[in-house]
Amino acid sequence: MQSQAQPQLFNMIKGQIFEGFLIVKGSDLRASANGSKYLDLTLSDLSGDMNGKMWDVNIPAPPVGSVVKVRAMMQEYKDRPQLRVDKLRPTDDKDEIDMSILIFAAPEPPEDMLREITDRIQQIQDEELRAVVSLLLEEAGPKLLYYPAAQKLHHAERAGLLHHTSTMLRAAKAVCGIYPALDSDLLAAGVVLHDLCKLTELNSNEYGVVEEYTREGMLLGHLVTGVHKILSACEQLSVRAELRDVLAHMILAHHDLPEFGSPRRPMFPEAEVLHVLDLLDARMFEMSQALAGVSPGGYTEKIWSLDRKLYRREKE
Repeated sequence: MQSQAQPQLFNMIKGQIFEGFLIVKGSDLRASANGSKYLDLTLSDLSGDMNGKMWDVNIPAPPVGSVVKVRAMMQEYKDRPQLRVDKLRPTDDKDEIDMSILIFAAPEPPEDMLREITDRIQQIQDEELRAVVSLLLEEAGPKLLYYPAAQKLHHAERAGLLHHTSTMLRAAKAVCGIYPALDSDLLAAGVVLHDLCKLTELNSNEYGVVEEYTREGMLLGHLVTGVHKILSACEQLSVRAELRDVLAHMILAHHDLPEFGSPRRPMFPEAEVLHVLDLLDARMFEMSQALAGVSPGGYTEKIWSLDRKLYRREKE
């Protein structure tokens, strides 16, 4: 196994030397003002992602999603940590790498989260609704066990899509207990299906690292593809038209506003709750991750997705 002497990136101090293995999350070969080439890198371990620069290079940019061996010094740039990479090479079969200290993964085993989701599907009383969700989940296949929910931002982690979905299912159950008029089975179906087409929108490796969006993801996106998948499944299973339309609407409307990709706003309570739970779960994840690197009583940098800084309370 890899030596535990390798420090975690965000536990390092300025001037400290790092030597060990890291995952490449971003990789560009660029030209400086004087014409020399340098690598602009995003390198990652379990503690998070960090920018790195390797100056005056004559090597190609390492592939995104690969694991590299790095020797670097911790520095700061604009009051943020940054690695000055002195040496970098691809890994080979002789390297003994402990991926458990590199991969940022969901906090629960993916098999357990998937079982929780499939168990909830089996509880759906409406046979047609249960059949549609079961078919689409089956079509998703083994990718579910490692796919993230995003390239960056919320649940950009190994098995992040399962993490996001299972957490939302628990929240949906709690909300339905408070508002019993809600159709809990329809809401659960919407939760399971709303981001399922992230599997075709993103190109992820088995570490949960997304190199890029697919062509389908760039041209259509997971909302449009998700609606198409639902319509196809409903036609295959001869599902009644009203159920087909409300399911498709929930996927189409779960981002709420046109500027976020939804051409329709939620038009019935279950669709509205799906949007709210999706937004809540995303924000709680992003806030938790941002605050984890801040000392009590301190503030984060401005979080782009939230358009604000966050404060970590002194007593938690």
